[in-house]
Amino acid sequence: MTAPRTPPPAPAEEPAEGDRLRDMLRTPGYLKLLFLCALIGIPVSLAAFWFLVALHQLEHVMWAVLPEALGWNEPPWWWPLPLLLAAGVLVALVVTRLPGAGGHVPASGLHAAGASPIALPGVVLAAVVSLPLGATLGPEAPLIALGGGLALLFRDLAQAPATPQSTIILSAAGAAAAISAIFGNPLVGAVLLMEVAGVGGPQLFAIMLPALLSSGVGELVFTGFGRWTGLSTGSLALDLNAPFPRLDAADVLWALVLAAVMGVFMHLVLAGGRYASVYVAKRPVAHTAVCALAAGAFGALYALVTGNSPADVASSGQAAMGALAADPQAWGIAALIAVLLCKGAAYALCLGSLRGGPVFPALFLGAAAGLLFAPLPGLGLVPGLAAGMAAAAASALRLPVSSVVLVVLLLGSGAMIPVVIIAAVVAFVVTELLPPGPEVPPAGKAVAAPAAGAK
Repeated sequence: MTAPRTPPPAPAEEPAEGDRLRDMLRTPGYLKLLFLCALIGIPVSLAAFWFLVALHQLEHVMWAVLPEALGWNEPPWWWPLPLLLAAGVLVALVVTRLPGAGGHVPASGLHAAGASPIALPGVVLAAVVSLPLGATLGPEAPLIALGGGLALLFRDLAQAPATPQSTIILSAAGAAAAISAIFGNPLVGAVLLMEVAGVGGPQLFAIMLPALLSSGVGELVFTGFGRWTGLSTGSLALDLNAPFPRLDAADVLWALVLAAVMGVFMHLVLAGGRYASVYVAKRPVAHTAVCALAAGAFGALYALVTGNSPADVASSGQAAMGALAADPQAWGIAALIAVLLCKGAAYALCLGSLRGGPVFPALFLGAAAGLLFAPLPGLGLVPGLAAGMAAAAASALRLPVSSVVLVVLLLGSGAMIPVVIIAAVVAFVVTELLPPGPEVPPAGKAVAAPAAGAK
């Protein structure tokens, strides 16, 4: 007769999420890391402030001071051609000669990780020769890389322990401090970094607390230095001259249509950026220059067709979006269609070839589309702008929560929240259901063209 088997011991119950979070907060190492994030937020924010000031001043020189010095009230139609050709050549040299390849290719989206300290010079230089010369990109991706890389550099200088957890947390906190002011609110930077990181549970809190703390410190530094120096870094704040209406069924229905249209449109733009990145990877120097020059040609074409400044296309759209929202009557239907097509094409080319971020041009394209849809029966200017910007941002970033927070804060009111949420979700789903296009090759690595006759 066999002896009865002893039942295996019951597995020990894992601690609840709340208990794990409490244990993490009581860890001396984590509290020291939190304090280090607050301290690091100060020098990182100072560096980001002067970086943005330099970009803003250089762009002003290239697109306002220099044309006026040569006798033009605004840049002539051909102005983007030599500037963007120079940008393409210079970025290609940075990508192929310096460590880090000038940062990641913008067509691959936003990355939560900062640049390694050795890659920082290339990241800064690539942004400086891209953005002021007319790249249809924004400064947020270089800022994320700069903030995260500087945080890791300061950790190494302070000889703090380098662990995988501290690397992730410090990189996210430094990035949040760097981008806190470019979006006009520290909350946007923290939420964006958390959504990009894609973590949950206690790990979410482990990253969220330092990111919030560091971005708050960063906003204080930005605000103080902006007042003390009188220098501007640019702002996304919209000065709407139209009242906020009460939402009705027509607003919601048109928001659904606009979101679906923008989802398809932005998908085509982003797929174009991926194809451009594949083309550039085959011959980085020559093809980067070709793509940059083609982006400049779309700016020149827009200026020739509309008589407006080519800077509406060959720029991030940060300044133009404020002008568009403040004086929508200055834009006719033909000009809005032209800027959507030309800026969308230039945006795709720059996403695959130059260095910068995807947020600002996407917001401008969404605002232009919202303004184009605004005259439809029952829609109006403010709901159109809200739905257009939310849809474009969610499609371009693949970050619906961050897109909603960003657009609501830009509008300065919660009156449009239902339309913003609906548009962001619909556009995100539409974009995700469509085929994404080719994979973006790693930055700085040439990809051989397929041999003739190869399948």
